[in-house]
Amino acid sequence: MAEKKYGKYVFQHPIETGDLGPSISYVGERDFDSNFSLILLPVTKPLVMEEFPHSHEFDMYVTLVGFDNNGLNDLGGEIEMYLGEEQEKYVITTPTSIYIPRGFIHCPLIFTRVDKPILLIHATLASKYEKAEIYQ
Repeated sequence: MAEKKYGKYVFQHPIETGDLGPSISYVGERDFDSNFSLILLPVTKPLVMEEFPHSHEFDMYVTLVGFDNNGLNDLGGEIEMYLGEEQEKYVITTPTSIYIPRGFIHCPLIFTRVDKPILLIHATLASKYEKAEIYQ
């Protein structure tokens, strides 16, 4: 849409297909030369999304919501998220947002039960996704 005066601000997201299925991503560095990136990923089956604890040099937000005709209010599954150096375990069964501050250790992230699609919304205040894995 760059042919119009403000077309550089309008980006049609192509559906990408990776190991986890179809997704839509917006990468600040690639798409708009900005410090914000976003991934929308429907999770349709149990899986280990992130196996190892890690941290980032930017703030990150993870939101998990139900993704079917019954609305966003019913998560439709169970997810385990581990936070901090102590690996404090959180079991998520309702729509939830998690704020991950810059430098904060987090993960594994495990979808233990998926009864219906769950939409993972992954937003970072960074131009691209980079992580520093921490092995214990």
